[in-house]
Amino acid sequence: MSAQPGLAGPSPDDTYRMTTPNRGPLSRLLAADPVALPALGALALLIAWAANQAGYPQTHWAPGGLILLVLLAIAIGVVGLRRAKTPATVRLALAGLAAYTALSFLSILWAKVPGDAWEGADRTLVYLVVFALFATWRRTAASAALLLTAWILALAGLALFTILHVDAVAGNSAQLQTLMPGGRLVDPAGYTNANAALWMIACFPAVLLASAKRMPWLARGLLAGAAVALASAALYSQSRGSVYSTPIVLALVFLLLPGRARTFATLVPIVAGVAVAVPSVLRLDEHIEAGENAVSAAHSATLWVLLATVLVALVVALAAAIESRTKISKHAEASVHRSVATVGVIALIGLVAGGLVAVGNPIKEVKHEWKTFTSLKGYGANEAGESRLISGLGSSRSDFYRVAWHEFVEHPLLGIGTDNFAVPYLRLRHSGESPRYPHSVELRVLSQTGIIGVVITLLGLGAALLACRRALRSADSLTRAVAAAALAGFGYWVVHGSFDWFFEYAGLGAAAFALLGLACSLSPPDPVGIALGGAGSATITVRGSGSGRAPRLLAAACAIVLALAAAASLAAPWLSRMEVESAGRLWPAAPAKAYARLREAARLNPLSDEPYLVAGSIALRLDQLDRADHQFELALRRAPDESYATLERGAIASARGERARALRLLRRAVELDPRDPLAHEALATAEHGTVDVVALNRSILLEAQQFS
Repeated sequence: MSAQPGLAGPSPDDTYRMTTPNRGPLSRLLAADPVALPALGALALLIAWAANQAGYPQTHWAPGGLILLVLLAIAIGVVGLRRAKTPATVRLALAGLAAYTALSFLSILWAKVPGDAWEGADRTLVYLVVFALFATWRRTAASAALLLTAWILALAGLALFTILHVDAVAGNSAQLQTLMPGGRLVDPAGYTNANAALWMIACFPAVLLASAKRMPWLARGLLAGAAVALASAALYSQSRGSVYSTPIVLALVFLLLPGRARTFATLVPIVAGVAVAVPSVLRLDEHIEAGENAVSAAHSATLWVLLATVLVALVVALAAAIESRTKISKHAEASVHRSVATVGVIALIGLVAGGLVAVGNPIKEVKHEWKTFTSLKGYGANEAGESRLISGLGSSRSDFYRVAWHEFVEHPLLGIGTDNFAVPYLRLRHSGESPRYPHSVELRVLSQTGIIGVVITLLGLGAALLACRRALRSADSLTRAVAAAALAGFGYWVVHGSFDWFFEYAGLGAAAFALLGLACSLSPPDPVGIALGGAGSATITVRGSGSGRAPRLLAAACAIVLALAAAASLAAPWLSRMEVESAGRLWPAAPAKAYARLREAARLNPLSDEPYLVAGSIALRLDQLDRADHQFELALRRAPDESYATLERGAIASARGERARALRLLRRAVELDPRDPLAHEALATAEHGTVDVVALNRSILLEAQQFS
């Protein structure tokens, strides 16, 4: 076979089957995709994160980031970069995401809270590494399908385990309230909306893979059942965000992705299965919220979810088995697809019409939703007997977005620095909340890295989507199906993350970028020729001259230095946070050891004010005012706009009788957080008397417990 530019040849699946005829399935998989094992290791890490607070704590994702770095290094060392085989669009995507990561680190220089900026930059680095691990090396459709299926089924197993765990503790009201406070499931993510997103990010890929004709019939059934389990688990969290995101993502799936008729045909039994479980799940939430005995409701919900999962899995598996054994002409298959598409359009029109009837006057309803969105009434503003899922858009997000936009307008070019939203929000807020993040991935990029960050992000993600588009146009149906499934999971993260703080959940963000990378890895090679291994085949090889050795060594040395710098950047703040948490446990029994741990934490992370804030708080609890004042002073040297440290120093100065200094600090505290009633009260007290530090800290502690 001669190799000529632009000549079509066998697919990667056909190639590795031809060249490895006597190997087992695993050997053939590794021969076709030698990076499969590191990718499986990364997926195992994602599952571990999902099972434990969705990877939100830095003590979870930072060591996980180090593991991902090692896996990437193993892939590079064992397989090599083979740059010529990475499509140009993927290389451009990697360059764009790497540039955004570099900008995130540079933002430490102008951030008001550099420790937070370092943490945010490290998290961005983790997403870059996981994307590189999945996107850099081209893989076969079979390998990608196996990786994606394994991840989906593992998450579905975790979802079912969580549902069974709720059922098991239903008789213990204290444990049940811990898992489902107010009737909303928070386990395992720790946050209801993140919990729902955790399952839904995998649900959409499960639906699309279950509709793929070339998937084994048993796998299609299992994936359909997994979709029911994942969607049902998401329903336990009563997330309005998932309710609004799901139809948007469904619309994008049918508008932009191939295989619409097959997707609709698979979606019908899945939606029916979820619909069967909905009443019992909602009833369980109502029982818990009302403080009633929930044992019977929990058993009923679990039973219906399991029954729906099994029945849908059996129905889809049976239909897939029949389809795989029935030969249908292309003309008949096209007719079936047209019929299914027609039914889908009719069903869609019926749903829209039914929704309009239910809503009544759409203009009036839109005005009502906008009013609830901008009212700042918070989450508890539901009317009596009204389900949370249809209770409107009441929250403080409109205020978060107002402040984020204000900060972009004030700092349009480079933004305010990564993860530096908390300080300006306290200064400008209209609500009583104190979020650390703007609750929108788009506004996060816009306000924290400015126009330059937006341009770089659009460049990187745009190139990645172009690579995905090429995969979606592949002649191979399985390639198209897997790429569409992975892209749908990433799309859900983007849509739901547009009005929530999912970028900060590594278990969600890393999974999304792994899915995007997986879709990119299916992009065909650039049309400059082909190279096939094996006897009698032609191979295009580019050999460098001896003079190219020095540049290659220099590039390798630079890569090693960057890898070591990345590892150090992840390790130092992680170890610092470990010391802080250890001090928090030690201080009641061994305050001296706690202080020593905090000094070490401050040394490990020379940008963070957290060790000094914790040390000052401990000193206050031990009535060591001089030590507390010194620790808060050190904290303010690292983060001059820290309102808590400023308030505490002002109170301590008042207790010491330093009235002028106390008034200056307390006025500064009010300036930094004008809506803090404790700061106003302390200032008013200091103007005419002495602030009681003990009483102030008791009030601060009660307020913290109220919002925790």
